[in-house]
Amino acid sequence: MCRIGSIKSKVPVHPSKALHLMLPQQEGHDNSGFAMVMQDLYGIFSNYKDKPLLSLACTQAGAHLVEEYMDSHNFLQLAEWIPVPDKKPDLDIQAMPYYIFRNYDYPEHCDSKEEREELLLDTRLALREILDCAGEGYVYSFWPDVLTLKEIGDPRDIATYFRLWDDNGCLVAKNIIAQCRQNTNYDIVRYAAHPFFLQGYTLCANGENTFYTKNKEFQKSLHRGYIGFESDSQNFLYTLHYVLHELKWPLPYYKHVITPLPFAEIDQREDREVLKAIRQSLANLEINGPNTIIAGLPDGRMMTCCDSKKLRPVVLGGDDTMVAISSEVCGLNEILPHRDMTKDIYPNEREIVVIDNELEVKRWKQ
Repeated sequence: MCRIGSIKSKVPVHPSKALHLMLPQQEGHDNSGFAMVMQDLYGIFSNYKDKPLLSLACTQAGAHLVEEYMDSHNFLQLAEWIPVPDKKPDLDIQAMPYYIFRNYDYPEHCDSKEEREELLLDTRLALREILDCAGEGYVYSFWPDVLTLKEIGDPRDIATYFRLWDDNGCLVAKNIIAQCRQNTNYDIVRYAAHPFFLQGYTLCANGENTFYTKNKEFQKSLHRGYIGFESDSQNFLYTLHYVLHELKWPLPYYKHVITPLPFAEIDQREDREVLKAIRQSLANLEINGPNTIIAGLPDGRMMTCCDSKKLRPVVLGGDDTMVAISSEVCGLNEILPHRDMTKDIYPNEREIVVIDNELEVKRWKQ
């Protein structure tokens, strides 16, 4: 069983805070990897919040391939942060030669928001294909104000290698979603590590989806960005993106798609015709099995929800400046020891819980 966690804060926080949230849950994450997505960046990225940030791990040859592609497609490099690793002996990490986080300006012809969103997706997909074919690296995200890091090994050693314990203010964000585990149900590849990212949507999951094959075969036909499927949890992200970005439905309908109500309950509701239409048209996006989801949305909100039987744990708690979501309450106790624990929320199987940008928590019943 995985463990997942996230932090949403009014003030920028360092990745070490997310590590302290996750490490007390060690029994559930098996020390096989660490991955995080940081959104709403500050520190060294403060001046480039509206410029797309490319996050990749690669060889020297892979770096050259990326540079050639970006130059030939008129992306102008603006800034770059390359971590200087702490290469202590005996660290448990399967490190890549280079980790590059690079801001670009858009090509001149790209003006509208929609054009830019599609260009960034197509660019990431093209770079992924180039690096995959050459066997020279991995590209995780290419989006404004978003940084993604994924690595294989012990989370503590990964944090040491990237100096993530050193809170010097250079790498901070208001939103962080993290997991301390590789995807050990399948082949261990960096793309399979949670969280997953697509066009501003970030998601990680604790559990499994026994409708993986049904979801995958349907999702392949829905959007060119629904690729890889290295983990059954990617289905959750693709459905979230499809419901909100492609269909442009309100967030509460996501829950009705992945865990629809029984027909007997639907028949008692005023919106029964809508809910029946969802079940009929999107039945192949229904999920099954024990799972909990944490997701970040393009507008900065953060949400969590559970499977229809609540077979995986999750808890939400916070104070005036920070709200965190954790698989286990011990994570909250570590980073928010002085919070009012009587206000902790344990989401149930029939709701979505959302944290807005003012840290107001809203509960939407299915």
